[in-house]
Amino acid sequence: MNKEQIIQAIEPAVAERGCFLVEVTISAENDIEVVIEKEEGIVDWEDCAAIDKVVHEAFDQDVEDYALTVSSAGLDRPFKVLRQYQKAIGSQVDVKFKGGKRIIATLTGASEDSIGLQYTALEAVEGKKKKEKVEHNETFPLSEINSVTPYIDFK
Repeated sequence: MNKEQIIQAIEPAVAERGCFLVEVTISAENDIEVVIEKEEGIVDWEDCAAIDKVVHEAFDQDVEDYALTVSSAGLDRPFKVLRQYQKAIGSQVDVKFKGGKRIIATLTGASEDSIGLQYTALEAVEGKKKKEKVEHNETFPLSEINSVTPYIDFK
């Protein structure tokens, strides 16, 4: 079994549960990880169990000798697919740029190659001694970004 066969087997069940596929990985040891996300709301145990069942029905574990994990994308994992970005529009995200820059911003848009961000930054303003908050609404190419994750504020 390969990645494409797994995707083909599970896509109907994933869509039926109101979810979408984020990632399928297969390790050298044949450990399979299927990561899904819900269109609306959160992935629950029943969603994962349903996809697990589909894989086990499609591929005989005794013949293929694999280990399977089905999980949600989670709040700590970077976005991988456009649908994750689109789902997060209007919410705060933690953006890590290549080169080390990091900002917390509101995701305002997303396409295959860029994202829109609205954020506030302290900046030097001409004629003023103190830095002031300046609002930005910018579009950044994904090629300049290392990762985007949901921002969790514990305050």
